[in-house]
Amino acid sequence: MKVAILLSGGVDSATALRLLQRRGEEVEAFYIKVWLEEELAFLGDCPWEEDLRYARAVCDQSGIPLHVVPLQTAYRELVVEHTLTELRAGRTPSPDILCNKCIKFGQFFNHIGEGWDKVASGHYARLQCLGGDVLLLRGADPVKDQTYFLSHLSQSQLRRTLFPIGHLAKSQVRQLAAALDLPNKGRRDSQGICFLGKISYPEFIAFHLGERPGDIVEIESGKILGRHRGYWFYTIGQRHGLGLSGGPWFVVEKRVEDNTVLVTCHRVDETNQRSHFEVTNLNWIRDVPVNGELQVRIRHTPDLANCRVEASNSTLRVHLQTPDPGVAPGQQAVFYDDAVCLGGGTIS
Repeated sequence: MKVAILLSGGVDSATALRLLQRRGEEVEAFYIKVWLEEELAFLGDCPWEEDLRYARAVCDQSGIPLHVVPLQTAYRELVVEHTLTELRAGRTPSPDILCNKCIKFGQFFNHIGEGWDKVASGHYARLQCLGGDVLLLRGADPVKDQTYFLSHLSQSQLRRTLFPIGHLAKSQVRQLAAALDLPNKGRRDSQGICFLGKISYPEFIAFHLGERPGDIVEIESGKILGRHRGYWFYTIGQRHGLGLSGGPWFVVEKRVEDNTVLVTCHRVDETNQRSHFEVTNLNWIRDVPVNGELQVRIRHTPDLANCRVEASNSTLRVHLQTPDPGVAPGQQAVFYDDAVCLGGGTIS
């Protein structure tokens, strides 16, 4: 097959590339450039310079070309602007999901055209053909599994996609990288949100939205406990970075109208509806689930939570078996039937 592989500069995509070559596929590599000049001005050192250097070294060793694909405008319009709009509204967006859907497996597909059999990446996920459809399965490594971030891909996108390392554990990928003597075999994994690379999410928010100090208030008593930098830096369920003593304290609400962050000492509060919520803007990868028992993730975590779902038109009502204090409007709820990722939607 003729395969276009997305290289990030990290060890996962580099190992995926070499595995494809071992299989005898015809491979060329692509690096997606998303950063605009205004971001570079605040970041100082170019955030993709080191990544690109490693990607080039991997391609030189592999004897294949590397193409740099400029998708800055699409990235700004489809990912950054949506993320900022959601943050201003007091919601908690999932930009990685949008980046995969719209950029890596969206605009990139449009850029390279139809001359390729498949597009590959270093994601930890697996695919299985069932009839004429494709199932998205959790990666073999439960900690590294990235199906949460791939949950909004369509059947047409998945049919064109390969995940060459999805059947491996991270430790096995590291061992393969060492055995292949990859230039980035010892490079550390990037931390934080995928679409930002090495940039911290608070830095990204501060650059685009600035700071707006306001009160941190105990929800039960109305007592002002401290000050915060701006409600958009916080999410429901957050317990770190509040700067409060006598806790632990958890964020339970954000009042956009007066820039107030409300907190409590109670880990789970049924009155704040942590046991049930509604999901809209649903994307089902294959079949639309009927009412019944499933598992759900509301954040990127190895754990799946048991739940019962009830479908009503374009809305899904979710009842968690165990209450969760971190259910936040704007977050993505992603549903599973054991190993199969069914899709997901936005918590409303």
